[in-house]
Amino acid sequence: MPRPAHPLAAERHATPGSPLDPARRHWLALAWLPLAPLALGACSSVAFGDPPRVDLAGLKSLPGEGLELRFLAKLRVQNPNSQPLTYEGVSLELDLRGQRFASGVAPLAGQIPAYGEAVLEVPVSVSGFTIARQVLDLVRQAEAGNRVERVAYELRGKLGGAGLGGTGFGTSGEIDLSGLAR
Repeated sequence: MPRPAHPLAAERHATPGSPLDPARRHWLALAWLPLAPLALGACSSVAFGDPPRVDLAGLKSLPGEGLELRFLAKLRVQNPNSQPLTYEGVSLELDLRGQRFASGVAPLAGQIPAYGEAVLEVPVSVSGFTIARQVLDLVRQAEAGNRVERVAYELRGKLGGAGLGGTGFGTSGEIDLSGLAR
């Protein structure tokens, strides 16, 4: 029998019990359905472990343009897993006092060994308007009699990767400003 040109045409020519029989394909698909969660669970346990630990290790000033400031953020990334962490691209956002402050991306690629660490450098931009808003809020708080000695920050981002899109990270803390006022 000549082979049909279209897959649906093959179903019309299938004999009952043959691999092309639509009823047989239906039962085969139903037989595999209970195994799907197991397969997905196996993939997720291989692809993911604990999230990387990321700390802001330093900021270095870079030349800005117009009303923006630029910094080189140094991120210390620790891999707490028994498998190497491969990344392609890095993005990050830095919030101060619950407001977005700076963001940046870098086309970095590499691998952090199992139970290892690396320092990644990502250029970040800060709008002059964002800085002005932060300073005005601090001045208003000081005028109201609220001395600001600590500023809360949140750092979050992603180490991009092939496959399922990458690995997110996040950390938060406080910056001590009490030494600046003296």
